[in-house]
Amino acid sequence: MTTQVLVVDDVPAMAEQYAYDLKRVGSYHTIVAAGGNEALDILAREPIDCVVLDLEMPGTDGFEVLRRLQQRGIDTPVIVYTGTGSYDRCIQAVRLGAYGFVDKAEPIERVVQEIQNAVSRGRLVTELRTLRSRFDGETPLIGDSAPMRSLRDAIARVAPIPSGVLIVGESGTGKELVARELHRRGPGAKTPLVAVNSAALPEQLVESELFGHERGAFTGADRLRRGAFENAGAGTLFLDEVGELPLPAQAKLLRVLEERKVVRVGGDRAIQVTARVVAATNRDLEREVEAGRFRQDLYYRLNVHMLRVPPLRERLSDVPALVDHSLRSIASHLGMRSKTITPDAVALLAAYEWRRNNVRELRNCLERMMMATDAAIIGAADVPPEIRGGDERDEAADATAPPGTLKALKAQAERHIVLGALDKHDWHVTRTAEALGLADHSSLLKIMRRHGLNKGMHRDA
Repeated sequence: MTTQVLVVDDVPAMAEQYAYDLKRVGSYHTIVAAGGNEALDILAREPIDCVVLDLEMPGTDGFEVLRRLQQRGIDTPVIVYTGTGSYDRCIQAVRLGAYGFVDKAEPIERVVQEIQNAVSRGRLVTELRTLRSRFDGETPLIGDSAPMRSLRDAIARVAPIPSGVLIVGESGTGKELVARELHRRGPGAKTPLVAVNSAALPEQLVESELFGHERGAFTGADRLRRGAFENAGAGTLFLDEVGELPLPAQAKLLRVLEERKVVRVGGDRAIQVTARVVAATNRDLEREVEAGRFRQDLYYRLNVHMLRVPPLRERLSDVPALVDHSLRSIASHLGMRSKTITPDAVALLAAYEWRRNNVRELRNCLERMMMATDAAIIGAADVPPEIRGGDERDEAADATAPPGTLKALKAQAERHIVLGALDKHDWHVTRTAEALGLADHSSLLKIMRRHGLNKGMHRDA
């Protein structure tokens, strides 16, 4: 992607010469503005990567340009240059948001280096902002089960190939983590990864988000905006929940994938794009095609290589490792000391199927467990009832199961949980049943009878 540099100077000869030298030495595409207002207008409609700005100009000078850029939220890196040699004025410009400053007498090679540094820093800041906004502490690809080993092998085979990849799997299995691993191990690892959640975009903004828009393309488009394809550059564009895209956007996405060019909304200029497209969905796209909700030609274009992320219930042997990592990750995220968990509590977690949200559901459960107890050790009594419970017939069988078996551990955990809740509520059955989330007090009485609990017992019974 060619770097575009805007040179702003009220002396036309100086601006043109500077632009020519930057193009010659730095191979930049350069644009010239004769004043502050013209520069602001260009910045609102063109994707500028760096500005070389004269401070001393009549009317809207360089300082005013910097102030207005801050007000408008435009974070294009700016290098100020001045012939006055005033260090204090340059420092003032930096305080207003300029990346750095150079003297007009400096060799053009040094200016080119400053521009390269500013552009690199700007792109790094943009990528970090994107990563931070999307990072939610989810567990990385952890586990040594057979399904996870197969997934890692498939990632290793596909990652070096620049072709498209379709990642399928249930919600919460870690599809975005697979996409990030593909990018990390792929040919564009040093380039941006741009993630777009297709399901979260209003239908009227999908095309603007993907392809960008020109200034004035629609109400509220007060400045030019690059789309996700352009921002990804030669890196990776990750289209999460691609099955949620509306049909008109699917047609335009197909055309971009075929021609490798985008046209911004409201524009007429085709822009070459090279990003690798990695898509993900929790839908059955073949059924969506049959139902007419997803284009068959787009499905085949996306599905060059397919990676299936296994649900957590197919790799329950990974639960102990996931629990250990998640507890440390949650503690770090919340700024608290990490806690340990007992084997019987882990066994209860490993017996659950996690059908609602897979690894994300497990993590959320662990966070609730950490916050629900002040102890440094999380035990079976801290496992939520909905996680360790089964139907009443299963629970009755658990109470008589051989010691050490999973069913016996479940019964033991239930007994501890119920005893703790009863003591907390002074053995008031109705209040305890409500606290435990049971349907009514009779449900609690059945459980108490199953474990031989009565009001005359002590907590350590």
